[in-house]
Amino acid sequence: HVQLVESGGGSVQVGDSPKLSCSISNERYRDRCMGWFRQVSGKEREGVASIDSYGTTGYTDSVKGRFTISEDNAKNTLYLQMNSLKPEDSAMYYCAEAAGPTAFWACSNPQMKRSDFDHWGQGTQVTVS
Repeated sequence: HVQLVESGGGSVQVGDSPKLSCSISNERYRDRCMGWFRQVSGKEREGVASIDSYGTTGYTDSVKGRFTISEDNAKNTLYLQMNSLKPEDSAMYYCAEAAGPTAFWACSNPQMKRSDFDHWGQGTQVTVS
């Protein structure tokens, strides 16, 4: 039984800097990759940011320099700090976990693959206008 629950989304203005949270209820694996994805209706789910068990992070080009992924292990929480939001950032944002055999590949692949992640939250909507 694994639960990932996102929060922090909502309607914001261009230039705002909200912070998304993902509460995690899961076994802590030796090899683990946590990620944030986003999806717009009619488009493919896109990998946004990832962080592995050692704190190494990765970002898609469109958010580099603006978004920061982090985690608080004591609180079992994953975060996505989003700065200087643009209308094109509007999407449903999902947190996801890869654990076990796929974790290495999930955080090592320059392009995050949806199929590499095993557990998903229900998403939180971010609308920028």
